[in-house]
Amino acid sequence: MATCQRVKDPDGDVTDPGAAPYGNFMNYYSFNPPENRLSLIPATLLHDLGHRDGGEEPTLILDVGCNSGELSVAVYKHLVRQPEEKPQRSTVHLLGFDLDEALIERAQRTNPLRSNISFIQLDITEDAEQLQGYLRRHGCSHFHLCLCLAVTMWVHLNHGDSGLLQLLSRLASVSRHLLLEAQPWKCYRSAARRLRKLGRSDFEHFKTLKIQGDVAQHATEHLERHCGMELLQSFGSTAWDRKLLLFRRRGVCQERPDDNTRSL
Repeated sequence: MATCQRVKDPDGDVTDPGAAPYGNFMNYYSFNPPENRLSLIPATLLHDLGHRDGGEEPTLILDVGCNSGELSVAVYKHLVRQPEEKPQRSTVHLLGFDLDEALIERAQRTNPLRSNISFIQLDITEDAEQLQGYLRRHGCSHFHLCLCLAVTMWVHLNHGDSGLLQLLSRLASVSRHLLLEAQPWKCYRSAARRLRKLGRSDFEHFKTLKIQGDVAQHATEHLERHCGMELLQSFGSTAWDRKLLLFRRRGVCQERPDDNTRSL
């Protein structure tokens, strides 16, 4: 996951987000803390989507490109509120994955909720069998909520238009609801420029991409036309002007979200 602006790390040195061509930044949450997304996501989201913690059936969340896991844990705590006096065993489970082994090792090492949150190394562009295995172990056919936050650009730059569309199709096939944050095109140009400044080879597919401009709109059209999903609502835009869009699989019913969210 990445940003399209120059930022400073905790030591005050200027870091270059383009130094991680797959978006696997080692200090990502120092310049994009979880609160930047959580301030837009209602804490009642799981309830609004019709899921109740403590029921007979588990509720499964998937975090795509989870980096070192800080956002995964923060999202879980944000959505799963346990009473302090009589905490109960939660039936909500979250699986986070990333292609970077070092980041996943850090996520596993610092995970404070190991009974409910798991992290695995996985390249979603090559294999999804581990996701199916996780679903089978929990007796579910789909993840109830999939988070794909600031991941699409990196798949797009490294695997082309077809890679981006295959990612969206794959996530839609295993999810009932998909929360998507797609980087805008200006971030693509910035990432390519920074890579060149570092003296590295350009992204293989950057100059041949046909999907440009409003990438979030292109993603929406693909999900609605080819993946059996529909845009349910927008939670607004982050501080970096990225829309948080919530999709649902057609035919999935749930309570309408509260009025404090902004529908399209």
